[in-house]
Amino acid sequence: MKEFFEGIAYFFEEILLWPFKQLAILEQDNWWLANTVSWLCIIVLIVALAYWIKQLRIFEANGEEDHTQTAHSFLGKDQK
Repeated sequence: MKEFFEGIAYFFEEILLWPFKQLAILEQDNWWLANTVSWLCIIVLIVALAYWIKQLRIFEANGEEDHTQTAHSFLGKDQK
């Protein structure tokens, strides 16, 4: 059972978090380049959020948005 949890730890630490380790190493060598990568990610997220809000406003202007309480299946159900 110990090997199972060590395998999970290895997967997260060595595989999924590898880009963050590389970014930390890059920061030691070149602070400006490491922060440029971070700012590019932030800019991409801001552009995506702006596009999403624009699309929501288009649906709102066309009257396609459903504002009723039961518009979504999880709304209006009894919580028992």
